Amino acid sequence: MRKSLKKEYQKLASRLGRFDQARVLVVGDLMRDIFIWGKVKRISPEAPVPVVEVERETAMLGGAANVVNNLIALGAKIHLAGVVGEDAAGAAILKELQERGVGVEAVAVEQNRPTTVKTRVIAHSQQIVRVDREVRKPIQPESRAQIIKALRKILPEIDLILISDYAKGVISRELTRGFFPAARRLGKKILIDPKLANLASYRGGNIITPNHLEAGQIARFEVESDQEVERAGRIILKELGMDAALITRGERGISLIERDKLPRHIPTEAKEVYDVTGAGDTVISALGVTLASGMDLYSATVIANLAAGIGVSKLGTSVVSRAELQEALRNGGL
Repeated sequence: MRKSLKKEYQKLASRLGRFDQARVLVVGDLMRDIFIWGKVKRISPEAPVPVVEVERETAMLGGAANVVNNLIALGAKIHLAGVVGEDAAGAAILKELQERGVGVEAVAVEQNRPTTVKTRVIAHSQQIVRVDREVRKPIQPESRAQIIKALRKILPEIDLILISDYAKGVISRELTRGFFPAARRLGKKILIDPKLANLASYRGGNIITPNHLEAGQIARFEVESDQEVERAGRIILKELGMDAALITRGERGISLIERDKLPRHIPTEAKEVYDVTGAGDTVISALGVTLASGMDLYSATVIANLAAGIGVSKLGTSVVSRAELQEALRNGGL
């Protein structure tokens, strides 16, 4: 299996130049990821918790905005749809996106709703705690209408739609019904990184990318073996009306289940796993840009699996660049 993959990697290496032609629309929950880095030398006298001596702090795009971050690193041109709050974190997200050339005409600024901010405290390469500031209620109808109106204008300009759902209130049946039919009429593929609470919102999409735990929850049985993955994938395709399910399986790699085709299982490329933060974003970003650049779904899955292996070897919400991916392909893997 690995020998055949090495040959495929080398064939695919020359095709990454097409990535800069890919035009991707990302729809989902926008966040700000903050990392506080420091050292622990003692335990607090107030409670049995470590005292972190802060050395530095970094902030970056998170959630669906981290998917955008990954797509930019791979060379794609991006439009983004979602919601931020009328606050400093929201303003910072919009400023960074605009500076990086992302189309934000479908991003609504909603009053009385905080921008989602996730703060991670890290000491000695270990995450100590995460603090979330967020509201998970559905976005306001006015925000939804604004997004749908903007999306309908954007659709003719893009190659693929990527739904990055974190169940923070942006994705809903009302939202997807507002633009999925128009997207299908225009022949745009719809790729979905799901949350189980919103399954009904995804009908009309093409490709869904659950992890094996989510696949088991959708299929209503535990998913571990190849045979169980295949069975779950078929159930997902039938229940949601999808063309394909790409099921991520951690150390077991990725399984691709397509309608009317034999399933394919691709082994993991990760050597050492330092941090799985943002791993799902890495997979769906690589998959999206590869499909948007005109490659077939199996080739896109192979590339996404390799990108995941690179991503989990880094600490923090890290992106995988086109140069890193191309080097790994040319070398026949990690």
